[in-house]
Amino acid sequence: MLYTNPKAMISYFFEDIEFNYKGRTKTKEWLKIVAESEIRRIGNINIIFCSDNYILDINQRFLQHDYFTDIITFDYCEGDKLSGDLFISIDSVRENAIEFNTEFADELNRVIVHGVLHLIGYDDHTEKDIEMMRKKENYYLSLREVL
Repeated sequence: MLYTNPKAMISYFFEDIEFNYKGRTKTKEWLKIVAESEIRRIGNINIIFCSDNYILDINQRFLQHDYFTDIITFDYCEGDKLSGDLFISIDSVRENAIEFNTEFADELNRVIVHGVLHLIGYDDHTEKDIEMMRKKENYYLSLREVL
């Protein structure tokens, strides 16, 4: 399941879906800013775009959760180096964009930075954690807009 890269970087993979992601360069620059703002550095981060069914299978097999989600983050961080796999359901991101009346690209960026914030150490289990996560997401989304 681990997607490995010999060189520190952000890589993109596509599992069981047809999806053309055009924001690779800007996303790499943006996530580097996010990491540096949190006194971290980018190691190997793999962003794996997939379907609802694919992410449900991962959720069941590896986390023993029987539900759909928009992202699952596997953390392989060492010290201040951010490394991990971010599995993102494009189906769920599309549904969220409709539900929250936002653009698909904006919702996708929110989910991506959400996963990176998990790698940094932020959690979203309590109301207080969720509030902090939303503030961080909004702040970092605003930084992306100026790139």
